[in-house]
Amino acid sequence: MENIEAHTMKLLGTVPAGTMKSSAVHFQPDDVLYGRLRPYLNKVYRPDFEGLCSAEFIVFPKTEGISSRYLQYFLNSSSFACFASHLNAGDRPRVDFEQLSPYPFPVAPYEQQKCIVAELEKQFSRLDEAVANLKRVKANLNRYKAAVLKAAVEGKLTEGWRKQHSNVEPASKLLERILLERRVKWSGKGKYKEPAKPDITEPLFLPEKWISTTVDQLTVVVTSGSRGWGEYYSNTGPLFIRAQDIKTDSLNLPNVARVMIPHNAEGTRTAVTKGDILITITGANVTKSALVRELEEEAFVSQHVALLKPCLTSLSTYLFTWVVSPSHGRKVLERWAYGAGKPGLSLEQVRSLPVALPPLAEQNQIVAEVERRLSVIDELEAAVQVNLTRAARLRQSILSQAFSGRLLGQEKMPNF
Repeated sequence: MENIEAHTMKLLGTVPAGTMKSSAVHFQPDDVLYGRLRPYLNKVYRPDFEGLCSAEFIVFPKTEGISSRYLQYFLNSSSFACFASHLNAGDRPRVDFEQLSPYPFPVAPYEQQKCIVAELEKQFSRLDEAVANLKRVKANLNRYKAAVLKAAVEGKLTEGWRKQHSNVEPASKLLERILLERRVKWSGKGKYKEPAKPDITEPLFLPEKWISTTVDQLTVVVTSGSRGWGEYYSNTGPLFIRAQDIKTDSLNLPNVARVMIPHNAEGTRTAVTKGDILITITGANVTKSALVRELEEEAFVSQHVALLKPCLTSLSTYLFTWVVSPSHGRKVLERWAYGAGKPGLSLEQVRSLPVALPPLAEQNQIVAEVERRLSVIDELEAAVQVNLTRAARLRQSILSQAFSGRLLGQEKMPNF
């Protein structure tokens, strides 16, 4: 199933038949394969070769009087996908041929089927070219965004600014105040624990007046939720932030979870406030991060999310910029997370993450420069996404016209 791309009818790859350990189905060239597992993924493919496929596919054999391409496009249409997707429920819904067979299939004369397919492929060819161009723009925007973040945390965005502000307080003085604030805010058990210092074996190359630090030195606490939150789930109460709620370096809460506040340390230790930084430490979204810019409700984090509380709120935005920089913070976190035998990140690893700390005045300038540039990127990305969504809708509109007799101006076709 993973070798067929969802919605696009494209083949992503194959494996030697001898490596298949589960039951398989034999297919011939020009048969049509329909993915019956999770039909909402709309996995349809028409091979031009003989082979075996997973039993999770229904194989529609080549049939006299029916163009396989015509059938393929019909199965890929949104109306059929919607029908199949609502037949069964559950996490891994499956459909079978008996469930699909009552769905009406509009059959045009064979020669007309070929004309419909030719028109579909002509229009889809133009549409695919436009989509490919949009995806190239999106990829270029991602590269530019990464370049902006790299230049920001290496001090290249503010080279000119530093020349004009040579008398600013060095970051070493700022770090002294941060460490003092950290000690004052210490609320742990027992003796105060000194923060982790930078690893001198991997020194950072720093601009003048910058200093090498760690996340541990810059935060009051780095913690995460415990495994006991399950009993506190509720239909009301504060927000409960999980790993799946952190995507594209921002909080995304369309299907928010809620909890009742536990009457123990968990109810205060993992509370989220404005200016906190969240990093996913386990699961598919590991290393994805978010800065809590606004928070109108109480919130807590799960055991899969690291909660970082900067010593000074003025540090939050710059520290977040460092954490998500693909060439620095994220690069290190990904290397640690995906190393041998490490499915996720430990809190100790998060604490020891090296950070290049600029003077506070320069941090403010860096943040302003980054936000100015990224706001333009965000607008362009939004425009690209709108057009990608429009292209997907247009594709389905064309398919709808094809199977309702309107694409070529033909008369309404009979259903079978």
